[in-house]
Amino acid sequence: MKVWVLRHGEAEPQARSDDQRNLTAHGRKQVLRSAAHLLGQPLDAIVASPYVRAQQTATLVHDALGFSAPLTTVSWLTPDSDPARVIAELDALNLDNVLLVSHQPLVSSLLGLLVHGSRQAGEPMSTASLAELQGDAALAGLMTLEALHHA
Repeated sequence: MKVWVLRHGEAEPQARSDDQRNLTAHGRKQVLRSAAHLLGQPLDAIVASPYVRAQQTATLVHDALGFSAPLTTVSWLTPDSDPARVIAELDALNLDNVLLVSHQPLVSSLLGLLVHGSRQAGEPMSTASLAELQGDAALAGLMTLEALHHA
């Protein structure tokens, strides 16, 4: 199983609410650089947070890859979501290769939990950072960080 975790690209600092912040022009360029690392990868699904900046990031990746399946939007990939719930939801999806598009602090704590078994042991994820994890299953402490790309 492979799980790619992508933090959204740079977003506007202000909006009516946090979930409404749009990507900046720089953020869009960052996302396209990260998407290049996914070319040729056998993705089964692109799963994204409902926040605008994550939706825009996922759409850019979807289009850059020419991905045929529609995006999947889920409520469990927002900034303050529980990484243990994300792991449970991933297990329920029963996919071999999935891209998750989300936010800090979730992305770092999810990496820490999947790789080291601890939410506090996560990797730094700047905007549009892309982590590639591999393992037999998405279980706490049982995945290996294969690559970490910063845009």
